[in-house]
Amino acid sequence: MDEADTLPRDAQSILELAARSMFHLFSSISQGMFLVNRAGRIVWINDGYKRFLPDLGFSSVDQVVGHMVEDVVPNTQMRRVLETGQPILIDLLTNKAGTFVVSRIPLRDESGELIGAIGIVLFDHPETTLQPLISKFALLQRDLDEARQQLASQRRHKYSFASFVGTSPPAVEVKRQARRAAQSSSPVLLLGETGTGKELLAHAIHGASARAGGPLVGVNIAAVPDTLLEAEFFGVAPGAYTGADRKGRLGKFKLADGGTLFLDEIGDMPQALQAKLLRALQEGEIEPLGSNKLVRFDARLIAATSRDLATLVREGRFREDLYYRLNVLPIRVPPLRERRGDIPALVEALGEDLALRSGTPPPELGPDALELLSAQNWRGNIRELRNVLEQAAMRSDSPHLEVSALEEVLRESGSDLPLRRSPGSIVSLPDTAGPQGGLRPLAVQVAEVERQAIEAAMQATGGNKVQAARLLGISRAKLYERLEMDV
Repeated sequence: MDEADTLPRDAQSILELAARSMFHLFSSISQGMFLVNRAGRIVWINDGYKRFLPDLGFSSVDQVVGHMVEDVVPNTQMRRVLETGQPILIDLLTNKAGTFVVSRIPLRDESGELIGAIGIVLFDHPETTLQPLISKFALLQRDLDEARQQLASQRRHKYSFASFVGTSPPAVEVKRQARRAAQSSSPVLLLGETGTGKELLAHAIHGASARAGGPLVGVNIAAVPDTLLEAEFFGVAPGAYTGADRKGRLGKFKLADGGTLFLDEIGDMPQALQAKLLRALQEGEIEPLGSNKLVRFDARLIAATSRDLATLVREGRFREDLYYRLNVLPIRVPPLRERRGDIPALVEALGEDLALRSGTPPPELGPDALELLSAQNWRGNIRELRNVLEQAAMRSDSPHLEVSALEEVLRESGSDLPLRRSPGSIVSLPDTAGPQGGLRPLAVQVAEVERQAIEAAMQATGGNKVQAARLLGISRAKLYERLEMDV
């Protein structure tokens, strides 16, 4: 007989010897050990485990062997091992006999079939035997708590009401309403076009509220794929699906516990998720993805949208009950064209911020340049104004920005240009006369300007809708809505 024939039998013999040796080793060094069969009945216990029987309510081995493991060992997880075939290598077990560090390992026959399981008491009295590990864990827990506190401080408000620049009547009124909202715990709904400063106001309201010491957690609904929104909101239970984190993941609702949750672009929320959001707001509890347990949370809600929620409700695209739940303290944030008098102050504030970030002197604008900026419609509002200033400053060799440099940037961005210079006026707005010389309705002019801007953005990005929306300073959903209207 050659070596190839003898090796399998030798290997099998070595495996059997190793199994017996390991079994005897565990039996001798552990604090106790027992075996159960496939049905979950105890078939054997070692001498070490016998000393726990009196505390468990048994006076002899005969009262234990042959009985179901749950009837003998309270709180055991052995049934879970038998059902899943997966080991539980380290666990804490507490019952009438005390607190133990235990291991539970499935047993299989030569064909791989599950035939039972082995339970091992690794340590009893872990509060003394495992003191070094417990001390190290306490140190790690303290570090984790400190890291969470630092993270919470980073999530606190970045802006105050002073950050909302402007002294025009519309700006003063919106700040007045926001300050009143900060004194309430009711939901706030910020309404207004993109780029008007809704997120800034959300930070300011949180910072002036009783929850200022807690975290401010924000979610831009339009920026998160629909398939991930539920997990983003409510979190994920450990092992909820293939690839999920074994430790699970907290959702934004729980991360905002004790503080404020800011939901930006709430009008873009999928209808399937609206009912779950409504329930969470009404009950103050969430159910993480893949879990059947409810988790309490305490967070004040601030929502914002650039869409007309009332119209979406009428069209059946937004739940009416959720709308009324959100629309408790509505605040309309005015567009920049309704507060043109604030543009000089905004230019100064934005210029200082740009200078701080780039390390260059702030841009300087003369009266003509400020008049040019004040004459624009600013579809992207303050965000668009900032973009124009930044582009013009980057192209200029001097801090002083000429009118021609601003006109060039505005023209490339698809604004109402080319602008025609006329004597005594820095800007002549586009022709608004109808066929008979009368003025066309404002809605018609605005729609035409929007259509031209979208066409220019789509051409500039080669038809890429995501890039076009970013260039225009609007959400993807809003761009799709405008494109559908033009079809």
